[in-house]
Amino acid sequence: MPFVNVYYPEHQLNDKKLEKISNHIHQSLIQHFHIPKDDYFQLFLPYPSQHFFYNSQYLLERGEKRTDNMIYISITCGQGRAVEQKKKLYQSIAEGLHTDLAISTNDIFITLNETSLENWSFGQGIAQMVNQKEAQ
Repeated sequence: MPFVNVYYPEHQLNDKKLEKISNHIHQSLIQHFHIPKDDYFQLFLPYPSQHFFYNSQYLLERGEKRTDNMIYISITCGQGRAVEQKKKLYQSIAEGLHTDLAISTNDIFITLNETSLENWSFGQGIAQMVNQKEAQ
């Protein structure tokens, strides 16, 4: 049940690249978080580069830097994944985007926001995930 928001510099990506990024993120979630293939909800939001503020070196290896092409991926999902799964997810997304789109791994910033099942409605005013769990 992940919901993914991707923020990117408005000048950097075209529709074809956005689709590739979307596919990489989704395939990584399927592989490492074992989500169903049809659990696919993503939103891409361009931003003017002058509206994004960051430290170009924070927590990077000495001498490495971020650029103005930074992509911010925010994933909201259910709780319960192991730390190792999360690490593999981050690595899979970063490596895939670097390999296919030549995006520097320094410029791929990922956050994971876990939330409990009762905080989700997939439409119709129903808490589907709570109802599904109660039915089991």
